[in-house]
Amino acid sequence: EAQLVESGGGLVQAGGSLRLSCAVSGLTFDDYAIGWFRQAPGKEREGVCCINNSDGSTWYRDSVKGRFTLSSDFAKKTVFLQMNSLKAEDTAVYYCAAVRGFRGWNENVVDYWATGTLVTVSS
Repeated sequence: EAQLVESGGGLVQAGGSLRLSCAVSGLTFDDYAIGWFRQAPGKEREGVCCINNSDGSTWYRDSVKGRFTLSSDFAKKTVFLQMNSLKAEDTAVYYCAAVRGFRGWNENVVDYWATGTLVTVSS
């Protein structure tokens, strides 16, 4: 049974930083892309970023490039998302997710979801 356990959300002022963590168990870590989706109040869920654990390559949506940075700790089977220079538009529930076989970063191909953590950025 696969499980993704997420932590690190909270309240931060615009311009501040947070680090999200996603600890993975019950799956072969490097067979999956791991990353985040987010959903702001009243908005559709959107892909934020992901990391391909077979080679360390990453993808970020344009609006977070240069501000968000992914990393993987293979010993801990944990993915980290460092979020800097946060903006009010980053306010959302962030959902860690895992996609097997590097099939893109679309919610329709997600194999496993975490339960979400709320990031609130005050403007």
